[in-house]
Amino acid sequence: MSGARIEGSAGALNTRVDGPEGAPWIVLSHSLGADLRMWEAQMPLLSAQFRVLRYDTRGHGASDAPSGPYSFDDLVADMVAAMDAHGVARADVLGLSLGGMTGLGLALSHPERLNRLICADARADAPEPFRQNFATRMDKVRAGGMAAVAESTLDSWFTADWRAAHPDRAEAVRQMILGTDPGGYIACCAALQGLDYRKDLDRIAAPVLYLGGAQDMGAAPEMMRAMAAATPGARYRMIDAAAHVSNINQPAAFNAALAAFLGVPQT
Repeated sequence: MSGARIEGSAGALNTRVDGPEGAPWIVLSHSLGADLRMWEAQMPLLSAQFRVLRYDTRGHGASDAPSGPYSFDDLVADMVAAMDAHGVARADVLGLSLGGMTGLGLALSHPERLNRLICADARADAPEPFRQNFATRMDKVRAGGMAAVAESTLDSWFTADWRAAHPDRAEAVRQMILGTDPGGYIACCAALQGLDYRKDLDRIAAPVLYLGGAQDMGAAPEMMRAMAAATPGARYRMIDAAAHVSNINQPAAFNAALAAFLGVPQT
């Protein structure tokens, strides 16, 4: 494992590389309000077969939080900058929520850099109710910092059963949310308000797996099925008993879907 701060398109990005040298690359991009640690349950599977590049999205974790608002063009440029800094010409990409949308942006604007995409618990457009939801979140964070949205975020990320069964893990995730830079969070919310990839999904040439929790209210199964139907050759896989952050909520099922799509043995 090695970590490095690299220059993104605007400020430094915290990055980490795991897995054997010479293995094919996979890039992981996390959700709003998280950091690269959200992928820990996937690392034993992925680092056995891939050279894994993780990074903290701008405004999150140990990455810089340049002045906002941000756009998906900015977030995609950061992903490309992280790849360039580590000599990654092409890679598979795994992204969840904000990270999955960034992966869609890479597929559309830099198809030469992408082999395959796993787009988890994401959507491709920003209708008015979605935009208003993030306007409300932004106002809450301006008034009360990340503590003002931590509990509601946990409620949307995980099923009640999971939270009851894993209080220590839920608290660790809460601390990850609270560690997010409030300005960076608000600036990424602005990017989400401008999300507009739905009309272009038919231009994606790379193989895509859409993956999401059965109880995800923000990226509901019917929405992800429609995205898969609009993307040439794409597949959709639903993760039972999972809400928005399905890779933590149901890691075994999530990892099984990854392994099947990527053609690697499960660990």
